Amino acid sequence: MIADMHNSIAAKIIALDLDDTLLKDDLTISDYTVSVLQKAVQRGIYITLCSGRTDNSILNYVRRLDIAGTQGGRYIIAQNGTSISDLHERKAIYSRMLDGDILVHVYRRALERSLACEVYDASTIYIPYTNKWTELDMKLSGLKQKIIPLFEEFLLQGHPKTVIPGEPAELAALQAELQKEIGDRCVIFTSKPYFLEVMPKNTGKGEALLWLAEHLGIAQSETMAFGDAMNDESMIRRAGTSVAMKNGIQAIKDAATCISEYTNDEDGVARFIEKYVLNN
Repeated sequence: MIADMHNSIAAKIIALDLDDTLLKDDLTISDYTVSVLQKAVQRGIYITLCSGRTDNSILNYVRRLDIAGTQGGRYIIAQNGTSISDLHERKAIYSRMLDGDILVHVYRRALERSLACEVYDASTIYIPYTNKWTELDMKLSGLKQKIIPLFEEFLLQGHPKTVIPGEPAELAALQAELQKEIGDRCVIFTSKPYFLEVMPKNTGKGEALLWLAEHLGIAQSETMAFGDAMNDESMIRRAGTSVAMKNGIQAIKDAATCISEYTNDEDGVARFIEKYVLNN
């Protein structure tokens, strides 16, 4: 339903997806949104950026919000929930890894379709070769790129997730194939039509959000999440209050507690928080 609550929402931690949710279409955050999120932090609310991006790709936006030095801006959730970092301690406090044999299986299936697999650390995208799709990911994420000649050996070390970028129709066919073969051992979804992602079983933004909430002594009913796409589904389903963006896909709107009245390009996140969380 479209948000129409008359009472304010008691949220103590708010998880915010970045692309097509907090970020405008040009990947910026408005001064208005910055001011609203800073007010939330000043009220003791944790504002946690929760993205498929890696740590370094998220940190630019933490800096833009200017909340990293506060208690409320202390934590980020990266790589779609496979890691949580404490920015004050400068270390990961939670991590999940995908087994090397699954990574190799996905890589081989992707190669059969002339698709590249990617894995990440905080600052780098590792690839077997480059193409227009890996170049797009580098551009969107702002990360550096490194080609690994012996890619299967590299994958066997284990990594948080793998991403296969490519034409949406080709990825849909690959997703169906992988779902039949290894769907019981991992999580498979498209974060964008041109990014197919494979992650460890029982891992996602929602699992990470609830782990962090418990770590902070916050009840599930006091958690809140904003998202727009399938990589947000687990936190949309698990958060006490979940908000699908007006510009989000229908499956996320169907799963959410409510739908924002404005899109990402209209400061939908900040408008919702100001109206329903801060205005009490």
